[in-house]
Amino acid sequence: MARTGPATRPWLVDAAVTLAVLVVAEFAVVTGQEAGARPRDWFAYALGAAMAAPVLLRRRSPLVALYLAAGALLVFYAVGYPGFPPALVLAVPLYDAALAGHLWRVLPVPSFFLLTGGEVSVRRGLPPLDTVAVFLPQVAVVAVAMLLGALVRSRRAYAAGVRERLAQAEREREREAERRVTEERLRIARDVHDTVGHAIATITVQSAAALQLLDREPERAREALTAIRGTGKEALAELRATLGVLRGDDGGPATERDAGLHRLPDLLDAVRAAGLRVELDGDPGGVDLAGPVDHAAYRILQESLTNVLRHGGPLARAQVRLRTAPGTLAIEVGDDGPGAGPTAGDGGGRGLAGMRERVEALGGTFDAGLRPAGGFRVRATLPRGTTT
Repeated sequence: MARTGPATRPWLVDAAVTLAVLVVAEFAVVTGQEAGARPRDWFAYALGAAMAAPVLLRRRSPLVALYLAAGALLVFYAVGYPGFPPALVLAVPLYDAALAGHLWRVLPVPSFFLLTGGEVSVRRGLPPLDTVAVFLPQVAVVAVAMLLGALVRSRRAYAAGVRERLAQAEREREREAERRVTEERLRIARDVHDTVGHAIATITVQSAAALQLLDREPERAREALTAIRGTGKEALAELRATLGVLRGDDGGPATERDAGLHRLPDLLDAVRAAGLRVELDGDPGGVDLAGPVDHAAYRILQESLTNVLRHGGPLARAQVRLRTAPGTLAIEVGDDGPGAGPTAGDGGGRGLAGMRERVEALGGTFDAGLRPAGGFRVRATLPRGTTT
């Protein structure tokens, strides 16, 4: 037995509705009684079928279907066959037309038949009150059919609007999730860049110093090698924590908590061990910052000092200044290295861009460039936020 597919089901529904209207129309033709009416013949039954056939167009052209059915009904009355209530065959086309949004265009049809029928009844001697009593049920049926179609249309439009809003909300959630994933990837990429870049730059300078001191001052060479070992262990620990974030381990967020201004003394010791002379102006221990701001401040200092190691030259000196104001933290890292140039501090990489992204993501300001007296300077202002 062949199965009925979803595409054919609307036609089966339309055929069933048309058959129901046909049965009602033919029953009305058979049972109609009216004094002085013309006897029923084959044409009367053909007109009954003509009243029902347009219902097949109820999905494609509901307004056309209504006017075709009304035309066949009008011919039936004009020929003089025994009349019957027009609502019997017009209720379904009226509902379909109202459902399609043609409520005001369908009003002339029932208005014409009901008013004309009432006028004819009064002219034939039926008292006005009795005429109202006879036609009132027909008015009610017609009104219910049209209002029901309009109501169903309204409910469908409301449901479609709800579905669209839900779909829009789902798209917004997906875009927000993608944005957060992208931001997290950028944050991790910046952390890896800062950690690896700082470690490699520090190790490179320290190893060069160790090679120079290995024969002349072995003890200082040992100190440099010890510093190299410490820098490498610290970088490995941070990389493990960052990979933990990528894996979704519970210990992943520790990367951001561990990288804060409380580690600035260790950072200064590391770059000093690499041979860079650094002066600190400000007390990092007295600065109360929100977690993300504390993390960004440390990374900016780390990347800036790493850039001085890379580009400032062996005689460079660096100055670190921390200034707090109500609601803000100002960071400035400058150097007087003769090796500083237009690309200093970035080396063609992502150093400056990463710092700028960190600052702007928190709503701060950032600028970097050559100093008039020589060297390079990085300045950032961060909102302190609420402590976490």
